[in-house]
Amino acid sequence: MGREYSIELKNLTKMYGRSKGVSDLTLNVEEGDIFGFLGPNGAGKSTTIRSMLGLIGFQKGSAVLLGMDVRKQHGEILKHVGYMPSEAMFYPSMKVKDVIRFAADMRKMDCAEEAAMLCECLSVDTEKRIEELSLGNRKKVSIVCAMQHKPRLFIFDEPTSGLDPLMQAEFFKLVLKYNKQGATCFLSSHVLSEIKKYCRHAAIIRQGRLICTDTVENLTRTSAKRIRMVKDGVAEEFVYKGDLNQLFAGFAGHDISDIVIEEPELDEIFIHYYEEEGVHDTI
Repeated sequence: MGREYSIELKNLTKMYGRSKGVSDLTLNVEEGDIFGFLGPNGAGKSTTIRSMLGLIGFQKGSAVLLGMDVRKQHGEILKHVGYMPSEAMFYPSMKVKDVIRFAADMRKMDCAEEAAMLCECLSVDTEKRIEELSLGNRKKVSIVCAMQHKPRLFIFDEPTSGLDPLMQAEFFKLVLKYNKQGATCFLSSHVLSEIKKYCRHAAIIRQGRLICTDTVENLTRTSAKRIRMVKDGVAEEFVYKGDLNQLFAGFAGHDISDIVIEEPELDEIFIHYYEEEGVHDTI
Protein backbone atom coordinates (compact mmCIF):
# COMPACT_ATOMS: atom_id res chain seq x y z
CA MET A 1 0.00 0.00 0.00
CA GLY A 2 1.38 3.42 -1.03
CA ARG A 3 2.16 6.28 1.29
CA GLU A 4 -0.51 8.81 2.11
CA TYR A 5 0.51 12.44 1.74
CA SER A 6 -1.05 15.45 3.44
CA ILE A 7 0.89 17.86 1.20
CA GLU A 8 1.92 17.24 -2.41
CA LEU A 9 3.63 20.08 -4.26
CA LYS A 10 4.83 19.55 -7.82
CA ASN A 11 6.94 22.10 -9.72
CA LEU A 12 5.32 24.90 -7.73
CA THR A 13 6.45 28.24 -9.15
CA LYS A 14 5.51 31.71 -7.97
CA MET A 15 7.42 34.74 -9.24
CA TYR A 16 6.87 38.42 -8.46
CA GLY A 17 7.60 39.96 -11.82
CA ARG A 18 11.32 39.44 -12.23
CA SER A 19 11.80 39.03 -8.51
CA LYS A 20 12.36 35.61 -7.05
CA GLY A 21 9.57 33.80 -5.26
CA VAL A 22 9.76 30.02 -5.46
CA SER A 23 10.78 28.02 -8.50
CA ASP A 24 9.94 24.42 -9.50
CA LEU A 25 9.44 23.34 -5.90
CA THR A 26 8.46 19.67 -5.53
CA LEU A 27 7.77 18.38 -2.05
CA ASN A 28 5.71 15.66 -0.33
CA VAL A 29 4.76 15.57 3.36
CA GLU A 30 3.54 12.27 4.73
CA GLU A 31 0.30 12.09 6.69
CA GLY A 32 0.96 12.22 10.44
CA ASP A 33 4.42 13.76 10.12
CA ILE A 34 5.84 16.81 11.88
CA PHE A 35 7.69 18.38 8.98
CA GLY A 36 10.14 21.25 9.19
CA PHE A 37 10.47 23.80 6.40
CA LEU A 38 13.78 25.44 7.01
CA GLY A 39 15.50 28.41 5.44
CA PRO A 40 16.93 31.86 6.10
CA ASN A 41 14.72 34.94 6.03
CA GLY A 42 13.65 35.73 2.47
CA ALA A 43 14.25 32.17 1.25
CA GLY A 44 10.65 31.70 0.04
CA LYS A 45 9.05 29.89 2.98
CA SER A 46 6.03 32.20 3.32
CA THR A 47 5.53 32.39 -0.45
CA THR A 48 5.43 28.59 -0.63
CA ILE A 49 2.88 28.39 2.19
CA ARG A 50 0.61 31.11 0.82
CA SER A 51 0.73 29.56 -2.64
CA MET A 52 -0.12 26.04 -1.52
CA LEU A 53 -3.02 27.38 0.56
CA GLY A 54 -4.38 29.29 -2.42
CA LEU A 55 -3.97 32.64 -0.68
CA ILE A 56 -1.87 33.89 -3.60
CA GLY A 57 -1.87 32.61 -7.15
CA PHE A 58 1.04 30.70 -8.64
CA GLN A 59 2.06 30.56 -12.27
CA LYS A 60 3.09 26.94 -12.64
CA GLY A 61 2.82 23.53 -10.99
CA SER A 62 0.25 22.06 -8.63
CA ALA A 63 -0.58 21.95 -4.93
CA VAL A 64 -2.62 19.11 -3.44
CA LEU A 65 -3.52 19.22 0.25
CA LEU A 66 -5.31 16.31 1.94
CA GLY A 67 -5.92 14.81 -1.47
CA MET A 68 -7.62 17.95 -2.81
CA ASP A 69 -6.38 20.32 -5.51
CA VAL A 70 -6.03 23.84 -4.09
CA ARG A 71 -7.21 25.44 -7.33
CA LYS A 72 -10.37 23.33 -7.54
CA GLN A 73 -11.26 22.67 -3.89
CA HIS A 74 -9.85 25.68 -2.08
CA GLY A 75 -12.81 26.19 0.26
CA GLU A 76 -13.01 22.54 1.26
CA ILE A 77 -9.28 22.42 1.99
CA LEU A 78 -9.45 25.40 4.34
CA LYS A 79 -12.10 23.63 6.46
CA HIS A 80 -9.52 21.02 7.42
CA VAL A 81 -6.44 23.22 7.76
CA GLY A 82 -5.24 25.26 10.71
CA TYR A 83 -3.08 28.05 9.32
CA MET A 84 -1.02 30.40 11.43
CA PRO A 85 0.69 33.21 9.47
CA SER A 86 4.01 34.68 10.53
CA GLU A 87 2.29 37.97 11.45
CA ALA A 88 -0.92 37.85 13.48
CA MET A 89 -3.34 40.50 12.19
CA PHE A 90 -6.82 40.96 13.68
CA TYR A 91 -9.42 43.72 13.95
CA PRO A 92 -7.80 45.89 16.64
CA SER A 93 -10.99 46.95 18.44
CA MET A 94 -12.36 43.42 18.86
CA LYS A 95 -12.03 41.53 22.12
CA VAL A 96 -9.95 38.38 22.07
CA LYS A 97 -12.95 36.16 22.87
CA ASP A 98 -14.86 37.65 19.93
CA VAL A 99 -11.97 37.08 17.52
CA ILE A 100 -11.72 33.45 18.60
CA ARG A 101 -15.47 32.92 18.29
CA PHE A 102 -15.51 34.71 14.91
CA ALA A 103 -12.83 32.31 13.62
CA ALA A 104 -14.96 29.35 14.71
CA ASP A 105 -18.14 30.84 13.22
CA MET A 106 -16.37 31.25 9.87
CA ARG A 107 -16.11 27.45 9.82
CA LYS A 108 -19.65 27.02 11.15
CA MET A 109 -18.29 25.07 14.13
CA ASP A 110 -18.73 25.19 17.88
CA CYS A 111 -15.15 25.24 19.18
CA ALA A 112 -15.87 26.75 22.60
CA GLU A 113 -14.61 23.79 24.65
CA GLU A 114 -11.36 23.38 22.72
CA ALA A 115 -10.78 27.14 22.64
CA ALA A 116 -11.18 27.35 26.42
CA MET A 117 -8.59 24.61 26.88
CA LEU A 118 -6.15 26.34 24.53
CA CYS A 119 -6.62 29.73 26.20
CA GLU A 120 -5.88 28.17 29.58
CA CYS A 121 -2.74 26.40 28.30
CA LEU A 122 -1.42 29.58 26.68
CA SER A 123 -2.59 32.02 29.39
CA VAL A 124 -4.72 34.03 26.97
CA ASP A 125 -6.74 36.92 28.47
CA THR A 126 -9.95 36.73 26.42
CA GLU A 127 -11.39 39.99 27.80
CA LYS A 128 -8.68 42.23 26.38
CA ARG A 129 -8.95 43.98 23.04
CA ILE A 130 -6.50 43.10 20.28
CA GLU A 131 -5.04 46.62 20.29
CA GLU A 132 -4.06 46.15 23.94
CA LEU A 133 -1.98 43.05 23.24
CA SER A 134 1.74 42.66 22.77
CA LEU A 135 3.13 40.83 19.74
CA GLY A 136 3.52 37.66 21.79
CA ASN A 137 -0.06 37.76 23.05
CA ARG A 138 -1.42 38.37 19.55
CA LYS A 139 0.60 35.35 18.49
CA LYS A 140 -1.11 33.26 21.18
CA VAL A 141 -4.53 34.32 19.88
CA SER A 142 -3.41 33.24 16.42
CA ILE A 143 -2.45 29.82 17.80
CA VAL A 144 -5.90 29.38 19.36
CA CYS A 145 -7.63 30.35 16.11
CA ALA A 146 -5.51 27.85 14.17
CA MET A 147 -5.96 24.95 16.59
CA GLN A 148 -9.46 25.25 18.05
CA HIS A 149 -11.24 23.34 15.26
CA LYS A 150 -8.81 20.40 15.57
CA PRO A 151 -7.81 20.32 11.90
CA ARG A 152 -6.23 17.40 10.06
CA LEU A 153 -3.37 19.58 8.86
CA PHE A 154 -1.55 22.38 10.69
CA ILE A 155 0.51 24.88 8.73
CA PHE A 156 2.58 27.20 10.91
CA ASP A 157 4.71 30.02 9.50
CA GLU A 158 7.39 31.09 12.03
CA PRO A 159 5.01 30.26 14.91
CA THR A 160 7.27 30.91 17.89
CA SER A 161 8.65 34.34 16.96
CA GLY A 162 7.51 36.75 19.66
CA LEU A 163 6.72 34.01 22.18
CA ASP A 164 8.68 33.74 25.40
CA PRO A 165 10.43 30.40 26.10
CA LEU A 166 7.64 29.16 28.41
CA MET A 167 4.97 29.76 25.75
CA GLN A 168 7.17 28.22 23.07
CA ALA A 169 7.29 25.04 25.15
CA GLU A 170 3.50 25.12 25.65
CA PHE A 171 2.98 25.60 21.92
CA PHE A 172 5.02 22.51 21.07
CA LYS A 173 3.23 20.48 23.75
CA LEU A 174 0.01 21.26 21.90
CA VAL A 175 1.55 20.40 18.53
CA LEU A 176 2.66 17.01 19.88
CA LYS A 177 -0.77 16.42 21.40
CA TYR A 178 -2.64 17.01 18.15
CA ASN A 179 -0.05 15.08 16.18
CA LYS A 180 -0.55 12.10 18.48
CA GLN A 181 -4.24 12.31 17.60
CA GLY A 182 -3.37 12.00 13.91
CA ALA A 183 -2.84 15.56 12.69
CA THR A 184 -0.02 16.47 10.32
CA CYS A 185 2.11 19.53 11.10
CA PHE A 186 4.06 21.61 8.57
CA LEU A 187 6.33 23.99 10.44
CA SER A 188 8.19 26.82 8.74
CA SER A 189 11.09 28.15 10.77
CA HIS A 190 14.62 29.53 10.71
CA VAL A 191 15.14 28.42 14.34
CA LEU A 192 17.29 25.35 13.83
CA SER A 193 16.92 23.99 17.36
CA GLU A 194 13.12 23.78 16.95
CA ILE A 195 13.47 21.71 13.80
CA LYS A 196 15.95 19.32 15.40
CA LYS A 197 13.94 18.85 18.60
CA TYR A 198 10.42 18.44 17.23
CA CYS A 199 10.47 17.55 13.52
CA ARG A 200 11.00 14.12 11.98
CA HIS A 201 11.64 15.24 8.43
CA ALA A 202 12.67 18.58 6.99
CA ALA A 203 13.22 20.40 3.73
CA ILE A 204 15.72 23.21 3.25
CA ILE A 205 14.93 26.09 0.91
CA ARG A 206 17.28 28.82 -0.26
CA GLN A 207 16.58 31.67 -2.68
CA GLY A 208 13.29 30.10 -3.73
CA ARG A 209 14.71 26.68 -4.57
CA LEU A 210 14.49 23.46 -2.61
CA ILE A 211 18.01 22.31 -1.68
CA CYS A 212 17.27 18.98 -0.01
CA THR A 213 14.70 16.91 1.88
CA ASP A 214 15.60 14.22 4.39
CA THR A 215 15.10 13.01 7.94
CA VAL A 216 16.23 15.54 10.53
CA GLU A 217 18.59 12.90 11.89
CA ASN A 218 20.37 12.63 8.52
CA LEU A 219 20.42 16.38 7.96
CA THR A 220 22.10 17.03 11.29
CA ARG A 221 24.58 14.13 11.15
CA THR A 222 28.16 15.37 10.92
CA SER A 223 31.71 14.37 11.81
CA ALA A 224 32.68 18.00 12.33
CA LYS A 225 33.97 19.09 15.74
CA ARG A 226 34.22 22.49 17.34
CA ILE A 227 37.72 23.06 18.68
CA ARG A 228 38.44 25.59 21.43
CA MET A 229 42.05 25.82 22.53
CA VAL A 230 44.91 27.99 23.70
CA LYS A 231 47.90 27.54 21.40
CA ASP A 232 51.14 29.35 22.12
CA GLY A 233 49.27 31.60 24.53
CA VAL A 234 46.62 32.61 21.95
CA ALA A 235 42.95 31.51 22.21
CA GLU A 236 41.58 29.90 19.03
CA GLU A 237 38.13 28.59 18.13
CA PHE A 238 37.10 26.86 14.90
CA VAL A 239 35.11 24.00 13.35
CA TYR A 240 37.26 21.12 12.10
CA LYS A 241 35.92 18.52 9.62
CA GLY A 242 39.04 16.44 8.95
CA ASP A 243 40.92 13.63 10.67
CA LEU A 244 41.62 14.58 14.29
CA ASN A 245 44.92 12.67 14.15
CA GLN A 246 46.12 15.04 11.45
CA LEU A 247 44.99 17.99 13.53
CA PHE A 248 46.95 16.75 16.53
CA ALA A 249 50.00 16.06 14.37
CA GLY A 250 49.93 19.72 13.33
CA PHE A 251 50.30 20.74 16.96
CA ALA A 252 53.85 19.38 17.13
CA GLY A 253 56.22 22.07 18.31
CA HIS A 254 53.41 24.25 19.70
CA ASP A 255 52.46 24.84 23.31
CA ILE A 256 48.84 23.67 23.79
CA SER A 257 47.90 24.81 27.30
CA ASP A 258 44.16 24.07 27.00
CA ILE A 259 41.88 22.30 24.49
CA VAL A 260 38.17 21.44 24.34
CA ILE A 261 36.63 19.29 21.58
CA GLU A 262 32.82 19.34 21.34
CA GLU A 263 29.89 19.02 18.94
CA PRO A 264 29.39 22.07 16.70
CA GLU A 265 26.45 24.42 17.06
CA LEU A 266 23.41 23.45 15.01
CA ASP A 267 23.69 26.48 12.73
CA GLU A 268 27.28 25.47 11.96
CA ILE A 269 26.05 22.06 10.84
CA PHE A 270 23.48 23.61 8.52
CA ILE A 271 25.49 26.53 7.19
CA HIS A 272 26.80 24.66 4.13
CA TYR A 273 23.21 24.27 2.92
CA TYR A 274 22.98 28.05 2.65
CA GLU A 275 26.35 28.63 1.00
CA GLU A 276 26.58 29.71 -2.61
CA GLU A 277 29.73 31.05 -4.23
CA GLY A 278 31.07 32.10 -0.84
CA VAL A 279 28.01 34.18 0.05
CA HIS A 280 26.09 33.41 3.27
CA ASP A 281 22.50 34.29 4.04
CA THR A 282 21.57 35.48 7.52
CA ILE A 283 20.02 32.63 9.45
